[in-house]
Amino acid sequence: MVKVIIALHGTGLDDRLRTPEFRETLAATGVSTLEVNVDDADVAPAQMRFGPGQPVTALVSVRTEGKPAAAIDAVARAAGEDAPHAYRVLERTRLDPVPVPDGVRCDALANIALLRRPESMSRDEYLEYWLIYHTPIAIRTQNTVAYIQNIVEEVLTPDTPEVAAIVEEHFPMAAMTDPHVFYGSGGDDEELRRRITELLTSVARFGADTGLDLVPTSRYHWDL
Repeated sequence: MVKVIIALHGTGLDDRLRTPEFRETLAATGVSTLEVNVDDADVAPAQMRFGPGQPVTALVSVRTEGKPAAAIDAVARAAGEDAPHAYRVLERTRLDPVPVPDGVRCDALANIALLRRPESMSRDEYLEYWLIYHTPIAIRTQNTVAYIQNIVEEVLTPDTPEVAAIVEEHFPMAAMTDPHVFYGSGGDDEELRRRITELLTSVARFGADTGLDLVPTSRYHWDL
């Protein structure tokens, strides 16, 4: 089973990526599970959107026993995008998402970050710091309710920018506009500053202070 994440950049993708016909097409290629993360009206109030890359408006994650190229082509056709950015990844789930029925929006702000490795770090050094040292800091300094890490193992489409990893972090919906909810600081301004400082210090140690694209999304899941 291979997991593939496809980053998309168009508009109006919410409806296009949630049709029964799209899921039937994916299932015919060998896809067994589908996640759609889309920057839609439900997360429009989110205050954090940034990054050096081409703005991402949706991400499609599939697990497939078929050829990844077939699933990527199906996503590209559904999205009306000729050149999506696609990655083969290795998933590590640190905090499981809240289970919801197929096709029901997960009641969370699902932030997705595309991470770039700085030239000053080898791949092994980067992954060691991110997976072993940074992850516990990220979880304890934020009000994280789900945490899914994806290590990029291969770029699958032409002109796709190199990224080292793709991480999905879930927060309560109120975190879109309230930093105390986002960081879990309980309304204490001093604790909020302490948590932000600890997090950003760690983020800077592996280049995520400058090499990160952040996309707020709504998340949907299907077993096909």
